Amino acid sequence: MESVLVSACLLGEAVRYDGGDMRCDHEVLQRWIGEGRVIAVCPEVDGGLPVPRPPAEVTDPTGGPAVLAGTARVMDINGRDVTAPFLKGAEEALTRARTRGIRVAVLKEDSPSCGSRYIYDGTFTGAKVPAPGVTAAMLRAAGLQVFSEAQLADAERALQRLEAENVA
Repeated sequence: MESVLVSACLLGEAVRYDGGDMRCDHEVLQRWIGEGRVIAVCPEVDGGLPVPRPPAEVTDPTGGPAVLAGTARVMDINGRDVTAPFLKGAEEALTRARTRGIRVAVLKEDSPSCGSRYIYDGTFTGAKVPAPGVTAAMLRAAGLQVFSEAQLADAERALQRLEAENVA
């Protein structure tokens, strides 16, 4: 049975920058939890950042890939460079995935770590750009299929394809 890496905030863990969660009660996710497939991850906390913490955004509109390439930083709203903990947390998520043979991740959209399709643009104005966060970019670069909580049906289909390949 394939495991799935899932953002801890989607599982109801109070790990977000504001001390809250983004619990997702979608039936697919709830079934995976019941099946014991879900491995929780919060890259920002795993990278050493506290809860709560100042909001942070990637300084480049291309997002996580630019951070991984060393051409962009992750800055908090107070001007503090938090790139190092974001990278450390992404590496921890990748290590967890590799250790458990995980090939699918469902991560929180809009997060500077976990956003799979969108993140905030670095201006702290609420504007978004179509780019992945740091962890999503690192996981994708390592070959994982990364989805947002709005794509759980797609993630389930990907999981089913992978499991069918394992049987064949």
